[in-house]
Amino acid sequence: MASATLDPWHGIPREEIPWLPAVDARACIGCELCYVTCGRGVYVMTDRKAVAAHPYACMVGCSTCAMVCPTDAIRFPDRDLVRRVEREHKILQVVKEEARTKRGKQGAARARAAAEETLGRLTCRTRMEIAGSFGDKPFLRQLQDLIADHPVDLVNLDLQVPTVKGSAEKAPAFMRFEVASTGQEDIQAFLPMLRDLARRNGFVLVNETKL
Repeated sequence: MASATLDPWHGIPREEIPWLPAVDARACIGCELCYVTCGRGVYVMTDRKAVAAHPYACMVGCSTCAMVCPTDAIRFPDRDLVRRVEREHKILQVVKEEARTKRGKQGAARARAAAEETLGRLTCRTRMEIAGSFGDKPFLRQLQDLIADHPVDLVNLDLQVPTVKGSAEKAPAFMRFEVASTGQEDIQAFLPMLRDLARRNGFVLVNETKL
């Protein structure tokens, strides 16, 4: 927790603010509530007693550990100390600037999340699998003509035919390919045209998967 002691409080070196917990060892019963409750690692347990080993790690103004202590073994300075520091260092002006920065970051985070959500709804890449008899059908040429006027391309094309002679005799074959946007654009409007082309050539759409 050594690094935590160096964190400034709204621009004020933490070591200059004497908001420090003090533990009355005689009253401490070793219940460990402060040790467990404090999220900044202020306390350690030594010989079944709580010790504020890292007092400057304590959040200025926080006194949760004192409130939960069943024997009132933990004391803090009067809260007027914090208010005096706020006045002397004009903390409210600093906080307003910090608040503007925080809102800006939150706004940017929301905008980024919205953009990611929108992008997630887009279909930019789809795998299609079709089956049927290719024979002497000019399907590949028709595919080339279809994509020529659209910002898409067909990649990872895989055509499986039983035999060359079988293909000529109109034996069923299988084709797999991926429709990919060439500009990170939605291709959903293009897919129905591709399905229609496959249907007009007598092919069966076996599977269509958004990637």
